[in-house]
Amino acid sequence: MGRGLDLERNFALEFVRVSEAAAIASARLMGRGNEKDADHAAVTAMRKAFDKVDFHGTVRIGEGERDEAPMLYIGEEVGARRPGSPRLDLAIDPLEGTTICSKGLPNSLSVIAVAEEGNFLYAPDSYMQKIAVGREASSAIDLDAPVYENLKNIAKAKKCSVSDLTVIVLDRPRHEDLIQEIRAAGSRIWMIQDGDVQAAIATAIPGTGVDVLMGIGGAPEGVIAAAALKCVGGNFQGRLKFTSAEQRQRAINMGVKDPDKLFQQEELAAGPVMFCASGVTDGSMLKGVHFYGGGATTHSLVMRSETGTVRFVETHHNFLRKPFD
Repeated sequence: MGRGLDLERNFALEFVRVSEAAAIASARLMGRGNEKDADHAAVTAMRKAFDKVDFHGTVRIGEGERDEAPMLYIGEEVGARRPGSPRLDLAIDPLEGTTICSKGLPNSLSVIAVAEEGNFLYAPDSYMQKIAVGREASSAIDLDAPVYENLKNIAKAKKCSVSDLTVIVLDRPRHEDLIQEIRAAGSRIWMIQDGDVQAAIATAIPGTGVDVLMGIGGAPEGVIAAAALKCVGGNFQGRLKFTSAEQRQRAINMGVKDPDKLFQQEELAAGPVMFCASGVTDGSMLKGVHFYGGGATTHSLVMRSETGTVRFVETHHNFLRKPFD
């Protein structure tokens, strides 16, 4: 296994610095109405920061394939890549919630998940049906079960009633039936415009008011969420959903042997993993980037699956001494 994540505790702060750089770069464009510029700023800053870290990284979940994404594309190699540097795989979203950031809305993040080489599902850029919960209800979910049955089991595990549960769902037309089923069960619903990685993590963080995530979102984001929840004892299940035969075949070409498989958390993110996120805009889990004369404050979290530790990091950046450019 070599120099695994268990032996590289310093990586935690190294990767937080990377997510901070991406968050600061994209936060400068908060509310400016240009999604592409905000995303490009985050990507550029993240790539530059990665190259200062002593590791040999391969992007497994990134901005897309090489022809579609000039930087941080799937398969791109990043890091200082010195002889003997540990080889690690990355699942990244430099700006999770591009629309959120461009509109100045809450809960956009910069996120990075890290695993030992070969331990992330090589997820296609398709949709994924998802269910995610925190530690208390980790053994209570089954993606194939009816909505009411899942909610009943989650409530039992959390020692509350179904009506006390809050289900977070992306506000999309495809979720009309799901929303009706949740309402019929009697649970509360929190509708969000974007950012289902943050939403999945929120199920495992006390004080967010979120009990379970349900619905269909991006498959790459599903892998990132699975890695994050693994760090805190939560659970995630997903199944790929395709909009065309071509998309389905692409998944097979990428190594997905059974495109209809229900993926368990360990199949999406195997072995020891590390996750870090920095807030871009203020949210229910993390504060965003706050600028002031000559600097900025960032708020991040970092989690490791082997220890189960969750660290919240508040950093005051002095641009007069060390500017982020």
